[in-house]
Amino acid sequence: MNRLFQLITLCLLTLLPFGYGFAANKFLTIGTGGVTGVYYPTGSAISKLMNQKKNVYGFKVTAEATGGSVFNINALGAGDLDFALSQSDKASHAWTGKEEWSEKGPRKELRGLFSLNSETVCLIASVNSGIKSCADLRGKIVGVGNPGSGTRQNAQDALSTCGLNFGDLAQAESLKPVEAAALLQDGRLDAYFYTVGHPNGSIKEAAAGATKVRFIPFPDVEALLLKDPFYSKTSIPVSLYSGFDNSGDVPTFGVRACFLTTDKMTDEVVYSFTKEIFENFETFRNLHPSFADLKKEDMVKGLPVPLHPGALKYYKEVGLDVTAEGR
Repeated sequence: MNRLFQLITLCLLTLLPFGYGFAANKFLTIGTGGVTGVYYPTGSAISKLMNQKKNVYGFKVTAEATGGSVFNINALGAGDLDFALSQSDKASHAWTGKEEWSEKGPRKELRGLFSLNSETVCLIASVNSGIKSCADLRGKIVGVGNPGSGTRQNAQDALSTCGLNFGDLAQAESLKPVEAAALLQDGRLDAYFYTVGHPNGSIKEAAAGATKVRFIPFPDVEALLLKDPFYSKTSIPVSLYSGFDNSGDVPTFGVRACFLTTDKMTDEVVYSFTKEIFENFETFRNLHPSFADLKKEDMVKGLPVPLHPGALKYYKEVGLDVTAEGR
């Protein structure tokens, strides 16, 4: 009887922070991206903040390196991840059942907590390749992003702005950015795409060798923006990098990073994540240079999926306007 009493007491203590629905899940995982990108340190930063209160909330959070946005969204739906980072365009495609989800159908279980930094579509080319514009990619060997990454779709869309597709390339290489940077320096790749926040380690690596490199501009994107409103004009801040053959910021287009979960996650847990990020905002913003321009009011914008009720509860409590968000 004494042993039974101890077990019951332990169970009750475990349940106190969040109610019965969460007792079985003491570990939460965040799907991120490659270790050289911004998603992995972002997920790690969120984990670090949440784990400072693990004794309060009753769970521990870990960030996992993954294949990127598409992988993360599918893993959320399968229950293999609890939270995940995704580009806003991939989240939009999943919600509406387009692109990778055109056969399996829309992922209506997706819910958003907040959006983060903008992510620019970058094309890095060797100077020796002679590539100076999008049209010059015809007949070249180009890294177009690994399967399951948002970069791959962005590469297709970027090529469409100059009337090209993967078939117009000599080779469309399915590479992770860290692999592409090394191959560009070795002369085995003419250029590669990477959608990412700045500064970025892989991009720095691309310019770290003897091969001279440059960013390629995408100035004519108006038609693309009309077709896909989750894109917006932006620029690559060249001043954050050394060794690039560019004289100023490079015009391009981009998306936003989104922090997602599903409708199966409890309101209490989502509320706790949202509260910790927003109430420790300056600490969070200082955890990575790409967050330098983040503003609280912008973090409730740009979500292509509905807000989770737990996040909505917090935003209403602090008076953040979310009337235009969600689907």
